[in-house]
Amino acid sequence: MLKEFKAFIARGNVLDLAVAVIIGAAFGKIVTSLTEDLLMPIIGKLFGGLDFSGYFLVLDQSKVPAALANSTDYAALKKAGVPLLGYGEFITQAVNFVIVAFIIFLIIRAVNRVIPSTLADAPADAPDVVLLREIRDELRAKKG
Repeated sequence: MLKEFKAFIARGNVLDLAVAVIIGAAFGKIVTSLTEDLLMPIIGKLFGGLDFSGYFLVLDQSKVPAALANSTDYAALKKAGVPLLGYGEFITQAVNFVIVAFIIFLIIRAVNRVIPSTLADAPADAPDVVLLREIRDELRAKKG
């Protein structure tokens, strides 16, 4: 069993996947920083506040502790167990997702331009294969 496990780990796919996960985690941190530290403050400024992720609605005012009665600190209220609708944090995460999706789109687009499509390079079917397909299609049409 150890020998099989060693063979499994030594495969290129597993190592490639491990590298991709590590790079993906680092890339995620960069995108999170880009979103939280650069973009969301600008978007927040446009909407009247510098901390856009702090926009929320208290769903049950009776659950707010007296010490936090007038608090606008989303993290403190959330930690205290107050039911909140944190729409600002959701918008931050949605912007984060759109940025990641767009960057992945750009990467795939660049790779597709560099690596030629295997379908375009595929040779045309031999005449006998085309003839056999036509016969098959005619037989299917007669049955149906």
